[in-house]
Amino acid sequence: MKFLAIVFTALFAATACYAQLSTSKLFGNHMVLQRNHNIPVWGHSDKKARVTVIINGQMVATKADDNGSWSLTLPPMKEGGPYVMNVASGKELISYSDVMLGEVWLCSGQSNMEFQLKNAYGYKAEQKVADKMPVRQFHVQDKLSLTPEKEVAGGEWVLASANTVGDFTAVGYFYAKQLAQNLHVTIGLISSSWGGTEAEDWISRESMAASPEFTAIVPNLPHNADELKLRADKQLKAWAYHNGPVVNYIPLELAGKPANFFDSWQHGYVPGAWEWNGKLYSYRGQGFMQRTLGLDSSYSSVSSTLSLGQTDADMAVYINGKLLSKDGTPGNTLFTVPAGTWKGGLNSLLINLQSAQKNPSWFGIGLNGTGANDLNIRFADTTVNLADGNWHVMPDLSKPYHFDFLPNNSAFSLYNAMINPLIPYAIAGVIWYQGESNADRAYQYRTVFPMLINDWRAKWKEQLPFLFVQISAFGTSQSSNFGSNWAELREAQNMALQLPNTGVAITTDIGDAFNIHPKDKADVGYRLAATALTQVYHQQGFFQSPLFTSADFSNGYAMVNFNHAENGLMAKDIYGYVKGFELAGADHKFYYAQAVITDKNKVKVWCSAVPNPVAVRYGWTNAPLDANLFSIQGFPVSPFRSDSWDGITVGHKFE
Repeated sequence: MKFLAIVFTALFAATACYAQLSTSKLFGNHMVLQRNHNIPVWGHSDKKARVTVIINGQMVATKADDNGSWSLTLPPMKEGGPYVMNVASGKELISYSDVMLGEVWLCSGQSNMEFQLKNAYGYKAEQKVADKMPVRQFHVQDKLSLTPEKEVAGGEWVLASANTVGDFTAVGYFYAKQLAQNLHVTIGLISSSWGGTEAEDWISRESMAASPEFTAIVPNLPHNADELKLRADKQLKAWAYHNGPVVNYIPLELAGKPANFFDSWQHGYVPGAWEWNGKLYSYRGQGFMQRTLGLDSSYSSVSSTLSLGQTDADMAVYINGKLLSKDGTPGNTLFTVPAGTWKGGLNSLLINLQSAQKNPSWFGIGLNGTGANDLNIRFADTTVNLADGNWHVMPDLSKPYHFDFLPNNSAFSLYNAMINPLIPYAIAGVIWYQGESNADRAYQYRTVFPMLINDWRAKWKEQLPFLFVQISAFGTSQSSNFGSNWAELREAQNMALQLPNTGVAITTDIGDAFNIHPKDKADVGYRLAATALTQVYHQQGFFQSPLFTSADFSNGYAMVNFNHAENGLMAKDIYGYVKGFELAGADHKFYYAQAVITDKNKVKVWCSAVPNPVAVRYGWTNAPLDANLFSIQGFPVSPFRSDSWDGITVGHKFE
């Protein structure tokens, strides 16, 4: 067969490879093919043409159909390489070099999977060793489509090196590094992610149409650009005006309204583009932002400085109806606030955003900055932080506006353009990091997430291992009595573990309560890899996070049991105190509770205020900063609850 390959190459070496014959863009130089697995190869040629593929002594031929489409399947081959793959038809030849047989994993989700290594902790260290890492990546270019696509928008296989590895998905890279070091094969990553996207973007239309949860919705989802625009406009108006009539506000009149006038407006966040505020996603126009501040009367007689960050949009800024003058200082957007502008009691700060950000890297309207250091009000004796979620927002629909076509405008658009074209490329499995954008519909995610997993498995026609990252810690920490959509989302994610060939990496201990994109991606990748090496590759010596299994309340306290804790539990606390637990009685009111590890996989939880507990929770907040229970191997215990009482996201559904 080696002689055959030499002759085969020689016959076509001088022929053109750019006429009619082509393969999917997924195939190319430096690609990784899945070892020990049938390997589909497909492309186009002249209609009815005979197409032959040869690699590693294996040759398979097929005949193109009437449209010139062809596909064939190479037999399973063990790890190895580098090889040359030749694809020939008539006098045409395509030759791909440096082809490896190894493990191929699809990396998908939203921004924390998209997050590049150059922005993560440890990047400089990884640059120094990247050339030695047998890791390669195919980055699927961003694209949206309302109908299924047959080809990706573009991309190529790239070897990890000092110059290239910074552009790799950070989670994927660390995952691949760990696999490569333990499996001793080349790891190929197909990175197909898009920041801020909802799970519904990644599911096929037919799968959602077949679900009782979405059957009535799917026929009304957009089929073309005009329907997309109408949908976005309808949703924005219903959201902004609470299904009431549209109101056209006059800025000067609005500026003079009392602070409580704005209580009915939707809440917004600073810093941040309006992209991430409710139904303002993809809105391109003008609008208003309002912030209420309570001050004592001493501040009415002093001057101050208002800083609105690096914002470069055109705007008019009012305090209690008075228009402010912009400071000439370069760098930040500063406004001088004369004495007598503020008053004792409630004050209203109103911003009329009259344009989008002019910096193209920060699209949409909103306020930009790095937090309280950039967005604040400075008095002589104190500074008031404006970087929070206590703002109100309102689009100005009296001015011209439009909507960009972006993910989350509908469903299916990312599946159509960034997943469907990958099928049936042979892969070992999927690693998934997504959920933040579905947190407000966490209860429905119990249906949506398994639907996505089953959808992809059905399309690939196999029970692909599907490993996912539980969303990390972000936002304010609070008791269970206030509820937590992020905690409910984590719960929904864990429920998907009921599906076979699934696994989770818990990351609440390595998040950042003030940054939705924590930079520690190494531990995320390594924890995913530990799950894969245990569950998929059946290697010994790797561990996973303990998960709640049951709780017994028969003795006036909760005795909580965990799996994956056979070697013991520990509290990361210098005094050995276990934190993060809460108990509730029949009144559903939760109290912070004491806890102690009583056995390798058991924790006793009690509280004097709850003599007859019926429910226990652990880490049940957006950012469970106090939760400190770990396995002996250092893997954090997953947040959980023993009850099934309605949460704050029940009834919130995709529309």
